[in-house]
Amino acid sequence: MRSAHAFGANFFFTVDADQKIRSAPPSDTSKSPGHLPVFTWDNVDTMDLPRGCQLVGIELTDESIDLPSFGHPLQAAYVLGPERGSLSPEMLERCDHVVRIPTKFCVNVAMAGAIVMYDRHRALGRYAERPVSSGAPTSQRAKHVSGGPVMRKGRKVPGT
Repeated sequence: MRSAHAFGANFFFTVDADQKIRSAPPSDTSKSPGHLPVFTWDNVDTMDLPRGCQLVGIELTDESIDLPSFGHPLQAAYVLGPERGSLSPEMLERCDHVVRIPTKFCVNVAMAGAIVMYDRHRALGRYAERPVSSGAPTSQRAKHVSGGPVMRKGRKVPGT
């Protein structure tokens, strides 16, 4: 939950979680529940994600997409299995995408969540391209420029 908060998530959720996991631990010094809405669903069938939100499962399967090759949806919720466990077949069926972190062995769920959130942040953020060799980027990312008002045929923009 703390990593989700740190990387700018809009909400956090649990499904069929043990009661002690449904709230932030005392070590969450950022007090995430005060900043993120927290949804707790009893099972996969009661999950109610926002319209247009794609569910991305993080699981080590033969069909999983390697995280560095995955294109993150703009509207996404990420679900990770329990510590020392896996996503249920029902949850995997519900996922729009299943992604794996290409490590030599499984990492704990908090670390996996942080890796996925970092990858999303890196992929969708506005950062300069990485250089071919080591070191800092050699060019800066162009600044975003907003366009002017959109004119619709036959309509005037108020105030003009």
